[in-house]
Amino acid sequence: MSKGQDDSIFALSSGAPPAGIAVIRISGPRARSALEALARRIPTPRTASLALLKDPRDGSPLDRALLLWLPGPATVTGEDMVELHCHGGRAIVAAVEDALAAMPGLRRAQAGEFTRRAFAHGRMDLNAVEGLSDLLSAETQGQRRAALLMAEGHFSRRINGWRNELLTLSAMAEAALDFSDEDDVPDDAIEAR
Repeated sequence: MSKGQDDSIFALSSGAPPAGIAVIRISGPRARSALEALARRIPTPRTASLALLKDPRDGSPLDRALLLWLPGPATVTGEDMVELHCHGGRAIVAAVEDALAAMPGLRRAQAGEFTRRAFAHGRMDLNAVEGLSDLLSAETQGQRRAALLMAEGHFSRRINGWRNELLTLSAMAEAALDFSDEDDVPDDAIEAR
């Protein structure tokens, strides 16, 4: 299968098993059908719901998990998303991932692919992507604090503020140069600014 933006992807988004909880994310146009195939229902959007996950191939139970159905575009990736909060044993995670991989139109995500989709759908800008990368590799508290500010858009908001101010000043300077002899262009306000 091609590895394009139209594919639906899945990946373990929590730490490697074994762990108390394993969070498996699904993103893309087939996320809803994957959830329906595993849980036999779609829960209320953005509300955690408990369900027994079953392998769609043979109906065998996989795990009892919390489900989150997150319809797009108001998601991390800007696409429909599902989160499965399973028990974090190796065999459970492997069984759920195997069931997902067997579904048509679903494939395992490549490294960084959820972030690429968030960027492609305008959910993150390049500064936030870089901040997230820095946050994930931060080793000191100073690195963590700086990366968190960048990932949350602090730097981008500051740049946008400067950009807006420069555009306003540029427009005022052009007005002063082109229309300074007209009464409706306030020269004093332009010079003060």
